[in-house]
Amino acid sequence: MVVGLLIGATAVAQIEPRAAEFMQAMNAGMTRMDRDMAAAPMNGNIDHDFATMMMPHHQGAIDMAKAELSYGKDPVMRRLAQEILVDQQSEIDAMKLWLSKNPDNTRKKDR
Repeated sequence: MVVGLLIGATAVAQIEPRAAEFMQAMNAGMTRMDRDMAAAPMNGNIDHDFATMMMPHHQGAIDMAKAELSYGKDPVMRRLAQEILVDQQSEIDAMKLWLSKNPDNTRKKDR
């Protein structure tokens, strides 16, 4: 019984720093996402504002997926994280392209 407790305590000691690093990475990504969404250049055009706020939101998902790939072990979750990386980056690229092709939507409106 004592041996089992020692092994369990050793395993917990090895897992906790990794879990703490994962949580730090997740919290850093969420903090950055919240900050960047709040700082998105809004101009009152719904389509423009949607794109400028969604880009940091998607980047937050990418950052979280990278944390999963760095720390996670489950193959299903790792596969999902990889798909998130690809899909979210593709959507960011599409929004950047849309913004570049719609210059009237990127100018501040007269108030």
